[in-house]
Amino acid sequence: MKLLAAAFSILAFTGSTAAGQTALPATLAEAAVAQFNAAHDQLEAADGASDRVKALSDVIRAYEEGLEAMRAGLRQISLREAELSAAFEDESGQVATLLGVLITLKPDASPEALVHPNGPLGHARAGMLVSSITPAMQDAANALRVQLQEATILRELQDEALATLAFGLKDAQLARTELSQAMSDRVDLPKRFVTDDERLQTLIDSSETLESFASGLAVMDVVDGVAALPDLGHAKGTWAMPVRGRMLRGYNEADAAGVARPGILIATRQLSLVTSPWPATVRYHGAFLDYGNVMILEPSNDVLLVLAGLEEVYGEIGEVIPAGAAIGLMGGAAPDLDAFVENAEDGTGPGLSETLYIEVREGGQPVDPAAWFTQ
Repeated sequence: MKLLAAAFSILAFTGSTAAGQTALPATLAEAAVAQFNAAHDQLEAADGASDRVKALSDVIRAYEEGLEAMRAGLRQISLREAELSAAFEDESGQVATLLGVLITLKPDASPEALVHPNGPLGHARAGMLVSSITPAMQDAANALRVQLQEATILRELQDEALATLAFGLKDAQLARTELSQAMSDRVDLPKRFVTDDERLQTLIDSSETLESFASGLAVMDVVDGVAALPDLGHAKGTWAMPVRGRMLRGYNEADAAGVARPGILIATRQLSLVTSPWPATVRYHGAFLDYGNVMILEPSNDVLLVLAGLEEVYGEIGEVIPAGAAIGLMGGAAPDLDAFVENAEDGTGPGLSETLYIEVREGGQPVDPAAWFTQ
């Protein structure tokens, strides 16, 4: 990894001096290397951590950030490499053409040429021409040499990246597997209430909408006398997004089929970690209607956070989880090394192919999640 950082430093110098560009690939790669190093250290330390779930969650986040940085860096390298290749072909073609012209103009030093009426004059003119062109040709040769050196560094850099990514992808998948096991083994979380599985299943079967299901949960609380939670008004606008990604559809924004839902849709990468933005009680997790796997969290009385579209969900109903706790993983498959590099360089591949639906309900009614989240 040190070699990778060094190669990027050299690339930064050649890229900024020869091409007049900022060293974006170097910056991204240095960040990726640092994140990979930190994540690997965290993974090794997770076995002895007092809170192994939190340690593994931090590992996965670190690898997600490192892979994003490496993905962006490889893309910039690919673009720069293509730019250098095109420039090299153009300039080398011009030099070849110039050399061909000079060869045809090379003066004939034979006695016949010198005694010819125009021979000495032609000889002198050719000499003057070669003398005036030589500095320009030297500059062109130097420029080509710099481009060749940068192209060589880029190729070596990609080779180093393969080794770094091989460990990174393997460690990231190992951390996900260990996190799932650690969540299954966890028994130290407090429980706010013990759910009646039969009553809950009856409620699920009788609910035709997410709204009726959420309302039913609130009624169960009153009937069962579940302990109240502190007011959460001060937390509005402070929640971190539960997953890395970008907004695909906003609140009540219709999709291609014209269907509008009272929540937001976030596009994420495959196997992204989903976390709780606030300390909350797990009210429900599992499949529900056409929402896929659903996780319903209750951070405060009359406030429900609904997260739908997960592949894997963690926790038990009634448990109280801390802020930042892992609550599940998005779907998809772990990319292999070749596919990751190819997709990163080409800017193709599955990309943000998974979607997480987020809904916030206050007093049983959906509200714009933007009022709760910082982003």
